[in-house]
Amino acid sequence: MVLAAIGQICSTASLAHNLAQCRTVVQKAIAGGAKILFLPEASDYISSSPQESLSLVQPVSTSPFVLGLQSLAAKHSLPISVGVHEPTSRPSHLANTLLHISATGAITHRYQKLHLFDLDLSASNGPKMQESASTERGNVLVTPFDSPVGKLGQLICFDLRFPEAALALRRQGAEVLLYPSAFTPKTGKVHWETLLRARAIETQCYVVAAAQVGWHNEKRESWGHSLVVDPWGEVVAELGGEKGEGWEPEVAIVDMDLEKVNEVRRGMPLVRRTDVYPEV
Repeated sequence: MVLAAIGQICSTASLAHNLAQCRTVVQKAIAGGAKILFLPEASDYISSSPQESLSLVQPVSTSPFVLGLQSLAAKHSLPISVGVHEPTSRPSHLANTLLHISATGAITHRYQKLHLFDLDLSASNGPKMQESASTERGNVLVTPFDSPVGKLGQLICFDLRFPEAALALRRQGAEVLLYPSAFTPKTGKVHWETLLRARAIETQCYVVAAAQVGWHNEKRESWGHSLVVDPWGEVVAELGGEKGEGWEPEVAIVDMDLEKVNEVRRGMPLVRRTDVYPEV
């Protein structure tokens, strides 16, 4: 039995405030016996505009948020997966990345978000966002790597809508797929759980989706409902979707059993007949 923790926070434009939230999550994870912690997308900050976001971004080597998490990981021998922003070579664009911090506090793996969130639901009183206007697209899938709960495949939020990425990671040996997120309430209500369960079922992987929750500022709200789905498609952990009075950062502790992955794959082999598909 290996216990994992998923943390749910509400990032603001204050890196110090967000690090304090993550410190609370780490304390709860350690108290629950977790051997690894998964945090949401954009845990370092969520801003009210692209301009503010560009003004806040820092290299991981100097970011007080990232340095703080590295210190916590080393202090507690706790690997931490966390979504952050990083500068790029283009002053007008940043990178939306997922870092894996080892139990020694070292950054060992980094994935840059492939699919950027461009959305316009204003016609139905929904949100309008264009991540591509200020965020640089990634172009590499990171090879799945070992962790206390199995081989991790790194993806981020909007990547969830593209099963090809999940299937590619499964072919490369992934046993756990990560989707740290800041889903909008309008899309989250209809699509969040459905898509996460679909990715788990079609890849026969655990799916871990640590999420942002609540109002970050006057313009931006996230759906919450962090989930862990097992390889059979069943939800085995879920956090809330609202920040009530006295709310504080939330944690769910879940047993992630690799034998469950092996059992599902043995019981229902998915032999893909891509050899008969027409060329595109």
